[in-house]
Amino acid sequence: MLLPEFPWDTLAGAKARAAVHPGGLIDLSVGSPVDATPPIIQQALRDATDAHAYPTNHGTAEARAAIAEWFARVRGVPGIGDEHVLVTVGSKELVAGLPLQLGLGAGDVVVHPSIAYPTYDIGARIAGAEPVPADDPDDWPEATRLVWLNSPSNPTGAVLGVDALRRVVQAARERGIVVASDECYALLPWEVDEAPSILDPRVTDGDLTGLVSVYSLSKQSNLAGYRAAFIAGDPRVVQRALAVRKHLGLMAPSPVQHALAVALGDGEHVTVQRERYRARRALLLPALEQRGFRVSSDAGLYLWSTDGTDALEQLDSLAKLGILVAPGTFYGDRTRVRVALTASDEHIAAAAARLRG
Repeated sequence: MLLPEFPWDTLAGAKARAAVHPGGLIDLSVGSPVDATPPIIQQALRDATDAHAYPTNHGTAEARAAIAEWFARVRGVPGIGDEHVLVTVGSKELVAGLPLQLGLGAGDVVVHPSIAYPTYDIGARIAGAEPVPADDPDDWPEATRLVWLNSPSNPTGAVLGVDALRRVVQAARERGIVVASDECYALLPWEVDEAPSILDPRVTDGDLTGLVSVYSLSKQSNLAGYRAAFIAGDPRVVQRALAVRKHLGLMAPSPVQHALAVALGDGEHVTVQRERYRARRALLLPALEQRGFRVSSDAGLYLWSTDGTDALEQLDSLAKLGILVAPGTFYGDRTRVRVALTASDEHIAAAAARLRG
């Protein structure tokens, strides 16, 4: 199996050019949190360090109960039980592994958004299936077995509303297709009122058949280093993935699962972190616009931006300012760059100043 070069490895040249700026490098190319993990979660991890036994692949009872309660309280999805939930080792491994865990292979198609995080494509290739970019159900190939959604989108920030989600669900159910919705930026809305879940009763009419939501605490709780995530939805899909994961030994460490449960039960730190990102966005977005960029950013951690030139030209021009971004070529668009809000207040302010000149 031949996989493409890891995209971020190709940024070495641009990073080197940015690093020689007199003010130093400002790295806005990745979505890795820079703020501290909230103390309540750090303490939860410390409290659970006596983890002498193997954790369960399914997830601890505490973690599964916390996920169910969170879906009902925060996402407006009641009725989630143990059989609907699976704790994962971060969400990226789940995105990369789900086609394989669902038994997809040669002759099967995995659909993903036309502008998308590259791991949806890679996961299909690892399973031996064919990845196909498509945003409209009318464009799904006959052999489609799995459809990935990403709302809010990385990198575009676009959000799928209830009506759009209902159309996807209806089309998928008519053909027996599984829909997996990556929703890890859902609690970071800026220009929209909400980012509804694929499991929302307004979307499903109470029927979760063929539907799973994928969620990570990396963004809202600064837990990227903990690898704390989960999926929830149709028990048949969840249990099929679980059966494979047992053989593979994929299980989240017990202390992390306790920390995950505590994090889901505390909404205050989520609000604090969201407001940090809101303030950074309020500095960086108008500075980009003043520089001549058009910016899309309905939700999430990225400013999907273009000045009208080729993405690699934009990458180079920003590197000359000491600012490293991710070119749209990573996501299927040669006209834009992705600018992350995941930098310190000091670096965001410095980047805005450089953009304004």
